Amino acid sequence: MCWACQEGERERIWQLVDIISTGQMPAGHSAEDLRAMGLPQPGELYREEQPDGTILIRQVAPKKAEPKNNFVCDSPDQ
Repeated sequence: MCWACQEGERERIWQLVDIISTGQMPAGHSAEDLRAMGLPQPGELYREEQPDGTILIRQVAPKKAEPKNNFVCDSPDQ
């Protein structure tokens, strides 16, 4: 792929990420399309504006399931 094509592809991906960070699904794309491109789904990114006007796009950390406590006390005192 030539440099200009690579640059165009990066710009297209960045535009999709920008739209996704607003919580919207990019027009003409499905959730499967985004996953195939390795992109997150709407709601998995959030925008944060800094005091100087810089916009940061961050990925939401996945929620971890609480580990189930399988310990059962067999003591007759309990």
